Amino acid sequence: MNTAVKITAFAAVLAASFGTAYGVGVGVDPVNAEPAAHGEHTSSEQPKEEGKEKVKDEGAGEARPGGLQVSEGGYTFDLGTPRIAADRETDLRFTIRDDQGGKLTSYTREHGKDLHLILASRDLTTYRHLHPELAADGTWSTPVKLPEAGDYRLFADFTPGGDAEEPGNLTLGTDLAVSGAYRPSAVPAPSRTTTVDGYTVTLAGELRPGAAEQLRLKVSKDGREVTDLQPYLGSYGHLVALRSGDLGYLHVHPGGEPGDGKTKPGPEVSFHATAPSTGTYRLFLDFQHKGEVRTAAFTVRTGEPAGGPSDATPKESAESGGSGESGDGHEH
Repeated sequence: MNTAVKITAFAAVLAASFGTAYGVGVGVDPVNAEPAAHGEHTSSEQPKEEGKEKVKDEGAGEARPGGLQVSEGGYTFDLGTPRIAADRETDLRFTIRDDQGGKLTSYTREHGKDLHLILASRDLTTYRHLHPELAADGTWSTPVKLPEAGDYRLFADFTPGGDAEEPGNLTLGTDLAVSGAYRPSAVPAPSRTTTVDGYTVTLAGELRPGAAEQLRLKVSKDGREVTDLQPYLGSYGHLVALRSGDLGYLHVHPGGEPGDGKTKPGPEVSFHATAPSTGTYRLFLDFQHKGEVRTAAFTVRTGEPAGGPSDATPKESAESGGSGESGDGHEH
């Protein structure tokens, strides 16, 4: 083969390699120019200048969604079971790996758990808040049964333990494929009210990009306000927000906590949340009453009164509630 032919062949191989790499990059998780932050811990703290104390701005701050990346801060979400079958219980297994490829075995417990695993369908109609078990070798596992085929997203919410130099709380995300006949659904319509297992939950307040706003959720049953909510993961409510489209993850908690002398066990649970951008979000509220955890789901659009400009019909409210299966959304 003469020199000109060799050069041409090499160029063709090089172009094919770059084309393949581009295709892989598009098919995997989106990459942000800056690392995403865990929604609960976002703040507008300014870096400490030499000779000055760090000043925390209590204003709006920047909220960046987590879960858009599979790796951050030297840790990677390694899913051992990337595909499962619909409507069949499967043992989901995964590990968190450090920058040397080793399995992370030490975690800092937050809200009663070493790691919180959130699972949601891409159309945001199915939701699970799971608490997997950790084996001695660093492998996490939990049984899961999903009602429908399609594309799902997993979020591992955790804080590495054992080292003061660790990056703090992280939310890593990866995809899960569920095989079977797939018919995607539209994101449920906005609504101020939803029902789950006989409970009615109403939502007041607004979700705004770049500004901390209060969201208030009131729980009632059979026309009576519920004033004896039970603590769940250290609070009377647990709220997760997912952005429609890329499923950017925002995780917030109430300002008060049980036993602080001022936080009441219902009927209202309030949160402060900042949307990372304009758009449509799906909110999932976990609350516990009479020993059972339930999940109430809402759709909101940023800049509008929570739930949109008008109340949904009873049919829309029922369709927008719960997890898309039973309204519980929990497997332990």
